[in-house]
Amino acid sequence: MAERAIIRILGFLLPMKRVWLQSVLSVQGLMQLLMKPRNGAPWTLEDRLEIRQHLKMLGSLTPTIALFALPGGTLLLPLLAWFLDRRHNRERVKKP
Repeated sequence: MAERAIIRILGFLLPMKRVWLQSVLSVQGLMQLLMKPRNGAPWTLEDRLEIRQHLKMLGSLTPTIALFALPGGTLLLPLLAWFLDRRHNRERVKKP
């Protein structure tokens, strides 16, 4: 019974893995863009378009992230960290 639940959860998460990784990597540039006016530089039209793209991508993840906001959702964070860790895939490829 528990195995079926785990398989269902992983079946839900596997397609989202690439999307999560892309969004996490893309957010790195978002903070620099958001802090530009505070540092004295105005946003250009390209900056505004890029900020919109970042926010749209983050908005598309909201239903999935809501899972972690539910009671007990923080217990799933170590599972998410393991799931998104790309190192375990590299180790699996290196082993014959």
